[in-house]
Amino acid sequence: MLEAGLTYTCTKTVEEHLLAVNMRSGDLRVFATPAMLALMEEAAMLAVAPHLPEGSTTVGGHIASSHLKPTAHGRSVSATATLTAVEGRKLRFTVVARDEEGLIGEGEHLRFIVDKAKFMERLK
Repeated sequence: MLEAGLTYTCTKTVEEHLLAVNMRSGDLRVFATPAMLALMEEAAMLAVAPHLPEGSTTVGGHIASSHLKPTAHGRSVSATATLTAVEGRKLRFTVVARDEEGLIGEGEHLRFIVDKAKFMERLK
């Protein structure tokens, strides 16, 4: 059952492919903002995945986040998503990212529950 308070944390090491210079979101060898946002989305998806009806998933609808400080190559980063509201198919989350030194990003994320087959059918 989906209810506010569900949470999940994803952790990754900042590898070459996650650097801003390699993701083309900047020209520095630091953890890329798009990689941080993807980690936040992954945490939100996994927070609710075990509680969804069979054949359902969630898709991202909106994310608003601040990237507050850089993280170097080789460091560990984590993102935690907490479900704050369930409004029918609409799910609201707070998201926070941290490295070994503390807070690096925070924001809000919106996801929608969809039927996988129906969603993919729309692509045809």
